[in-house]
Amino acid sequence: MSAMTTRIPWTRDQLLVLLNLYEKIPFGKFDQSNPVLIQIAERMGRTPGSIAMKLSNLASLDERLAARGIKGLTGASALDRTVWAEFHQAYETMAPESEALLADLLTGDTEQPIEVRPESITVIHPPEGPTESISSVKVRRGQRFFRQAVLNAYGSRCAVTGLPIRELLVASHIIPWSEAAEHRLDPQNGIALTPAQVRGLPSTTAHSIVASSPSTSTSAWYAPLRSAIISCML
Repeated sequence: MSAMTTRIPWTRDQLLVLLNLYEKIPFGKFDQSNPVLIQIAERMGRTPGSIAMKLSNLASLDERLAARGIKGLTGASALDRTVWAEFHQAYETMAPESEALLADLLTGDTEQPIEVRPESITVIHPPEGPTESISSVKVRRGQRFFRQAVLNAYGSRCAVTGLPIRELLVASHIIPWSEAAEHRLDPQNGIALTPAQVRGLPSTTAHSIVASSPSTSTSAWYAPLRSAIISCML
């Protein structure tokens, strides 16, 4: 039996990489022809089909999909269930760790920024500058994970205006950063807005509006949230 057909046990680190991708790629893109899955498969020494299947196994654990009547593939392992629970119960630590593992897998450098979109992966080369502290690096990794997951969920469009320029969008928090530490890096607590909307006015003059889901938002977590209450300036 060849190396490519031999059953290779999954590791915790590999599952964390896939969970990182799971939050950034819509369920409908879990396909072996997806360039993202092909690249990850090459790095892991697996087939694109095995990556797609494992993502679908993980989807069977997702209550958000179940609420929509969508079922992933059966066969999630005990390790799948353990790592899934660990990841979703501690975004503050697991999201940055998964970002570092993804960067290491693709470049051999845990500090290398990686941009993941539904069907592409890009290695980002930021300007060189002073070395960051370990705590700063962790924060930056977490912010990168949150931004990519949220913007991908909204199809790189502003939830209010529909502006389709990804570079001008901000991944904002529905529940403010300062009010719920456990949701700071939870993509379900994010919404894509423009900087003008994020800046807003003092809280005493802010009001709540309903931002309906854009038709392009097809991520595994967003669909159940047909509307989100956000704070926006008058």
